[in-house]
Amino acid sequence: MTRICLETLDGFPLVEPGDDLVELICRSLEAGGQVLEDGCVLVLAQKIVSKAEGRYRNLSEIVPGDRAKLLATETAKDPRLVQAILDESTEVVRRRKGVLIVRHKRGWVMAQAGIDQSNIEGGDEGRILLLPEDPDASALKLKTELERRSGVSLGVVIADSFGRPFRNGTTGIAIGAAGLTSFLDKRGHRDLFGKTLQVSTIAHADEIASAASILMGQADEGTPVVLIRGLSPSAHVDASSLVRPIEDDMFR
Repeated sequence: MTRICLETLDGFPLVEPGDDLVELICRSLEAGGQVLEDGCVLVLAQKIVSKAEGRYRNLSEIVPGDRAKLLATETAKDPRLVQAILDESTEVVRRRKGVLIVRHKRGWVMAQAGIDQSNIEGGDEGRILLLPEDPDASALKLKTELERRSGVSLGVVIADSFGRPFRNGTTGIAIGAAGLTSFLDKRGHRDLFGKTLQVSTIAHADEIASAASILMGQADEGTPVVLIRGLSPSAHVDASSLVRPIEDDMFR
């Protein structure tokens, strides 16, 4: 029988810029009587990583340009917010009233460049939170320090909530990962009947993030870190490997 166990780190505190996430994780593990073991994977909500890294801006300090003002009229959004979105992206993919889909600087196609105002102190006063500058690097830094302190081999995933084309609702995906294979390429392997697989690839880190998001929730759950036990060990492949190259985009 194969079994995977997911556990929340309860009582995790609100995170402020400059906070040591490794220290907060270790305190929460100790308070909950939870012990890290070889092969464990820690999944962190993007929001606490961004907060710890101080990835804040304030709308009052942003001066929108002409393009931002035009897009703001088309989308019925605050032009200062639109300017922040443009600053974090390389391309506007789709727009309509209430929606602005862009290609983020790191390649993700997403709403609003991942900029958030929910569950953020000061969000009502114009404070906004950006995605981490380099989520794979953030995950590797966390993994390295957690392994140094615990003496075990770990994986770390930084998860965010994404919408998907042609599907309602959001689901967890990995925007950063370390210590595990984010993208599994099964092409060339055999199926149960010996047939060679031609197109089978697996977004392994996304599956991990999605499983953890069930416990993390999307509102006031207050459980931004999930510990997963029982996953098979895998070699390190960055979450950036999950971004489809723009030349392979079949929808534009």
